[in-house]
Amino acid sequence: MEVITRRDADQAVELVARLLEMRIRAKPESVLGLATGRTMEKVYEQLAATGVSFAKCSSFNLDEYIGIPTDDPNSYRTYMQEHLFSKVDIDVANTFVPDGAASDLKAAARAYEDRIKAVGGIDVQLLGIGEAGHIGFNEPLSSLMSRTRDKALTPTTRMQNAGMFGGDPERVPKRALTMGVGTILDARELILLATGPAKANIIARAVEGPITSMVSASAIQLHPNCKVVVDEAAAAELQGRAYYDFVFANEPEWAEFRD
Repeated sequence: MEVITRRDADQAVELVARLLEMRIRAKPESVLGLATGRTMEKVYEQLAATGVSFAKCSSFNLDEYIGIPTDDPNSYRTYMQEHLFSKVDIDVANTFVPDGAASDLKAAARAYEDRIKAVGGIDVQLLGIGEAGHIGFNEPLSSLMSRTRDKALTPTTRMQNAGMFGGDPERVPKRALTMGVGTILDARELILLATGPAKANIIARAVEGPITSMVSASAIQLHPNCKVVVDEAAAAELQGRAYYDFVFANEPEWAEFRD
């Protein structure tokens, strides 16, 4: 794992967008794992502005609320269409979001796993981190070997996501269909982005704490090719900060990204 701290959220977003652009240019037929959230909106805005072609790419989103139609304004399918798909040349037929409106959720989850396998797996998986420590909607006590499945959401997560539902956490669905922790770890590369002081404690627990199902994001410690990009505020509680900064300042692969 590598932890890269940038001065502010804008710099952190810029770095992640550049990494994704580089991956797509190096492999035009990349299979992308995508995430949602306000910070990701800025990543997608910058990524679309690069002009990189998505024509040969396919994508798989981490999760979707259960019980919301795909055309609902609060669905993640709508989110992705608005913030990325409509702004790049990706074939929408090659973009996949878990089917939270499926009548048989277990069958939908199995089909999602099968579709990922059919394309050869995910090349690079973009991640955020929830204040409850989740990646995707893998809430506390999610098995580190879990696969795509339906999951109940914590009150913390529903409160965190209430902004997209008029500020009312009671309007946030209580369940979601999500890639499992094991599904996420199967990706060939992970890039986790976190910004702001509200993420400082959970980032420290995920990066430096014990690997535990209570913080599903801690499973990224098991991945051989994982990058965690944070701003100063989100890095505030990291104990190994001096070493992480030394690595970033001296590893040749980061030379073009240094100020």
